[in-house]
Amino acid sequence: MRTGNPALKASTFDGYLQSTEAKMTLEGTVFKSGILLVLLVSVAAICWKMASDNPALVMPFVMAGGIGGLVLALITVFKREAAPFTAPLYAVAQGVALGTISLLFESAYSGIVMNAILLTAGVFIGLLFLYMTRIIKATENFKLMVVSATIGIGIVYIVTMVLGFFGTTIPYIHESGAIGIAFSGFVVAIAALNLVLDFDFIEQGAEKGCPKYMEWYGAFGLLVTLVWLYLEILRLLSKLRSK
Repeated sequence: MRTGNPALKASTFDGYLQSTEAKMTLEGTVFKSGILLVLLVSVAAICWKMASDNPALVMPFVMAGGIGGLVLALITVFKREAAPFTAPLYAVAQGVALGTISLLFESAYSGIVMNAILLTAGVFIGLLFLYMTRIIKATENFKLMVVSATIGIGIVYIVTMVLGFFGTTIPYIHESGAIGIAFSGFVVAIAALNLVLDFDFIEQGAEKGCPKYMEWYGAFGLLVTLVWLYLEILRLLSKLRSK
């Protein structure tokens, strides 16, 4: 079972079929996803206000939230049993980073954050509806296409990061020209399609009877994709506005 989300991969459910523990359910995963979203949004709002009142906090918040989120994500991926503790902490860390990052975008382009939030929510609801009605199906070919594209985007971002250490970057794709806008649009589309893979992965986990803590892990994986989608929508909107 393929998924482009590194937190949700085929081997995650190995060995759970014979488990006698309390089982993962779709309802439980939805509830825990809601808890993580409330945590993230609440912390983001608080950090937005704090950074707005004291701009000196912006970079420390971005760095602390970004690094803390990465560390917690890695712990969660490699020790899934810790997800009930690390997933909420990850949501808090991402809230710290996203609150201040959003403030920076809003300072440059008034109204962009609300547009990004509404678009992210709309994409999520729309794809969930399409998945639940089976208009979009997570077939093996579909999964292969999305995973391959996700890996490709990851490689581009890694190369961009490495080049940044040498004071250069990949031309065009990070600019506000037609190529840059097209690239961002493509990344938004792939991030959105990863939601379909996440829905399928969570559904399969519930059907396989995974342990109860996997509800937190599934919610964490879904949050990872939503954060990525929101940031990419912000980036796309900023390119459109600057153009």
